Amino acid sequence: MQRVVRDASLGRRWADHLAQVWLGDGSAAWVLIHIEVQGQVDAEFPRRMYTYNYRLFDRYNRRVASLAVLADDDPGWRPSEFSHALFGCRASLTFPSVKLLDYAARWDELAASRNPFAVVVMAHLKALATRRDAPERLRWKLNLIRSLYDGGHSQVDILEVSFQ
Repeated sequence: MQRVVRDASLGRRWADHLAQVWLGDGSAAWVLIHIEVQGQVDAEFPRRMYTYNYRLFDRYNRRVASLAVLADDDPGWRPSEFSHALFGCRASLTFPSVKLLDYAARWDELAASRNPFAVVVMAHLKALATRRDAPERLRWKLNLIRSLYDGGHSQVDILEVSFQ
């Protein structure tokens, strides 16, 4: 999939994986799922989502689900669409997104979850909250690492998450 985006004039970007998935009815499907994690407000983000979506569709001739993970610190920035039109012709992409800031109010639920992504979200939220307080950031990082050990995760898994 890297060939799809390597020549983009959008900068050095790549998409990571293609996968065969099984649908709810048990049948296998070859689908493309494009997940873009955006860490800061960027007016060009919706266009980039559109560009990657149509390039993947064009290359593989398969339907593409483009999903956004918004990891920025602006509660009001929630892009969900890109479109352009000319002479009565219109092209657009509407994409769902998840705003990690929204999970701050669900901290107890995240802490109780066995889902490894919950810990990633917690770490990200605390990184945002402690970005100007290094001692507090270290304290929270150690707390999260302890919770991973308490949750039965291996040392290798924890080190991979901690130092990426």
